[in-house]
Amino acid sequence: MLKNLTAYLALLSLLSSCQSTNDTSVSYNRDIRPIFNQKCLSCHGGVKQSGGFSLLFEEDAFAATESGKPAIVPGQSTKSELVRRLRHTDPELRMPYQADPLNEAEIQLVERWIKEGAKWEKHWAYIPPDPGIEPPEVKEDTWANNDIDRFILARLERESLTPNQEADRAVLLRRLSLDLIGLPPSMKEVDNFVNDAAPDAYERQVDRLLASSHFGERWAGMWLDLARYADSKGYEKDLYRSIWKFRDWVIRAFNEDKPFDEFTIEQLAGDLLPDPTQDQLVATAFHRNTMANDEGGTDNEEFRNYANIERVGTTFEVWQSTTMACVQCHSHPYDPFRQEDFYEFMAFFNNTADRDIYHEAPNLFTYEGPDKGKVEEIISWIEDHLKAEDRFTPAGTLHQQKEALLEHLGYRRIQAEFFDKSSAFIELIAPDQNALFQIQDTSWIRFDQVDLSRVANISFRYASPFGGYVEARLNSQFGPLIGNLYLPPTAPPSDPERWAKWQTRSMDIESTTGPQNLFFVFKKDKIADADLLRLDWWQLNEVPNRKDAYNATFNQQLEALWEIQPTPTPIMQELPLGKRRTTHIFERGNWLVKGREVHENIPEILGQLPEGTPANRLAMARWLVSPENPLTARVAVNRFWEQLFGYGIVETVEDMGTQSKPPSHPELLDWLAVQFSGDWHWSVKQLLRTLVTSSAYRQSTEVNAAKLEKDPRNLLLSRGPRLRLSAEQLRDQILAVSDLINLEMYGPSAKPPYPKGAGQFKFGDRYEVSDSAGQHRRAVYTYLKRTNPFPNRINFDGTDRTFCTSRRIRTNTPLQALALLNDPAYMEAAQALAQFMQAQPSLSDLDRLKAGYQRVMLHPPDERKVKILKKLYDEALAQYGPDQQSAAFALVANALLNLDEFINS
Repeated sequence: MLKNLTAYLALLSLLSSCQSTNDTSVSYNRDIRPIFNQKCLSCHGGVKQSGGFSLLFEEDAFAATESGKPAIVPGQSTKSELVRRLRHTDPELRMPYQADPLNEAEIQLVERWIKEGAKWEKHWAYIPPDPGIEPPEVKEDTWANNDIDRFILARLERESLTPNQEADRAVLLRRLSLDLIGLPPSMKEVDNFVNDAAPDAYERQVDRLLASSHFGERWAGMWLDLARYADSKGYEKDLYRSIWKFRDWVIRAFNEDKPFDEFTIEQLAGDLLPDPTQDQLVATAFHRNTMANDEGGTDNEEFRNYANIERVGTTFEVWQSTTMACVQCHSHPYDPFRQEDFYEFMAFFNNTADRDIYHEAPNLFTYEGPDKGKVEEIISWIEDHLKAEDRFTPAGTLHQQKEALLEHLGYRRIQAEFFDKSSAFIELIAPDQNALFQIQDTSWIRFDQVDLSRVANISFRYASPFGGYVEARLNSQFGPLIGNLYLPPTAPPSDPERWAKWQTRSMDIESTTGPQNLFFVFKKDKIADADLLRLDWWQLNEVPNRKDAYNATFNQQLEALWEIQPTPTPIMQELPLGKRRTTHIFERGNWLVKGREVHENIPEILGQLPEGTPANRLAMARWLVSPENPLTARVAVNRFWEQLFGYGIVETVEDMGTQSKPPSHPELLDWLAVQFSGDWHWSVKQLLRTLVTSSAYRQSTEVNAAKLEKDPRNLLLSRGPRLRLSAEQLRDQILAVSDLINLEMYGPSAKPPYPKGAGQFKFGDRYEVSDSAGQHRRAVYTYLKRTNPFPNRINFDGTDRTFCTSRRIRTNTPLQALALLNDPAYMEAAQALAQFMQAQPSLSDLDRLKAGYQRVMLHPPDERKVKILKKLYDEALAQYGPDQQSAAFALVANALLNLDEFINS
């Protein structure tokens, strides 16, 4: 009886929910898709199509099944096999098979949907937002500060909730400052705002913070999570990667308010723009943040493919909030993406020149700081002293000018790395050469078609703890020997850190004619576990050489020019037409089992590439930010919303597919997307300004029983956002209030000390702690090693950035409290704050405690808190002794830095 009553009530609930809408017909998206997703797609979706029937794609749902007949006959539910199977009494024929059946209400909905024509509907996220959408009318319009508030208020009124009034000014400015620049305001800034009676006082604070150079540092952190930016390559060895210029590019882009469409195009295809600038090339490092495997014996082609597979998933997650990782192996289980869609999209990345090699070519080489001026000065000197017959004007970047000049004068150097017992790595500057490597009894490297006709000898700059022999051979590792060179050890095997003491040796070679395949073979009697030989460079020396015609001073300048090493940044670069790769579907995701060939394209459900343009990364990037793309603008505004309010309008920020959480305010999401990509011209600062000037954002965080019942997680914004600060914000705030923070911007990553026992690096990777000032730079500049990130970064929900992270889900654990109380960095800040309290002139200890509290919380403590602080101080002084005021103040400072009010916005 109870079971029948439950089914009856469920039927009434479902039917009444359908009839309560203006449209009494059954909606596929509202009523049917949730049933199919939950009950049917596991057997009839993208992974499995039992009986030849799938409910994932419209054409498949209405197509003939293995029986030869369609399972759904629009308008005729009695002739539809789907309905018959849903109602079948035989458990072997009833669907879902070996699972709980649909209840009567659900079956009746499916029947009604078929009777009404089985109208198929796209998922809401795949339909472009309506450009004519308007804010709703509301009853209490006086609360609304801008159009965002009207959307929020309309929903609150439907739920019989009322919003809060504006927060206290000191609290509001702290929230605003932490949100926009990631730093707390100064006491002076708070006082100015509190005492500013002008009607636009708040708006001027917003504009001040948006114009701050620290704005980009705060928002770059969000984007670097998406870009999976790190200072190391990942995998087993996880060695250093020089890619910090990309981080600086992101900071500058946010500070300059680079339109989001340009921001997108430059990262995905900046190298394909006409005459790309150096900054546009650096931007393409977005997809060079993929991991690279330097472990000996690995297959470079395998990990090149893995990088491309990861680039597909990241691109879709970042710009489309679509989960694509599973589509590597099979069609998507729930969303309308076929496996061929994945590999057609991967084809956009399959013809880039990177290939999982040690030096990570192609790189953009730049000179930083004083080195830039030195290079310019030496090049100018050399050009002034060139003989008339040698004069030429090198073009391109400063590094390209340097290389062209050196090569013109006979320095044909090629960067190399090292031989070890299982592999040899090489980077070639010349774009028309290829290097292969293989280990048999010895290590060897091959260079294709090297012209040796004017070469008299080959120079090597190397380091080796063991020494050995290098042979030069033609056409194979066993081919004619044209040169042999003994390389003595440069450092004892027990002291590998002294490898930096390079030596240079030259090998005379026999005369040859025409281009040859040149093999370098390294031989050693004993194969060791460690690296055997590192090559810094090798050089073909011509006979005669132009540089031989110049005096010693001139050649000293050439050597000085060579010795100034540039900063490499891995970038994207397309292969020339003659070296294009074909792209194939990988059967079951296995790169070794190639299926049919595919070509560059985008998923059909999301539109088409721009007409009349080559199908390449640039066309793909432009499609992402085109008006026809239904997702990009929605995804972007949802991300920025989540950063400020704690939850996205679509809570599953990483997924807007059919399994995502529904939008809390769908019309608001679409209105923001239309404004962002339209009237606001993709301006991030305009978007953020609109969000933070809304009354919804400015509310106090007070809560009552009705709000806790109807809006427990504040998804409806019945009160202001109150959020635990991120790992970066916590560290920066503690450094700021203790006056330790170093606000130096840009440059190589800073290396603060690891907690004792945590900074263990392997494979010769060294971690040299920065100087005192460098240790206190903002968290966005902290060195991030993927296999050993700073413990407190992970402790407070940061990631190691091995993969793209769309959403940091906040946790609350005892370990976090222990870290805030005991971590050496936080203890140092507490001691500095204690020194500030003690340094207050002509104040009593009680007044010093009040001053410390006000510095941390930006408002005076109330009487209850004063009593608590004084009691803590007195107890500490009693324990440590009357002459240990510094320790007592430090204990109080440590407690202040752990207040719930301090670690939340």
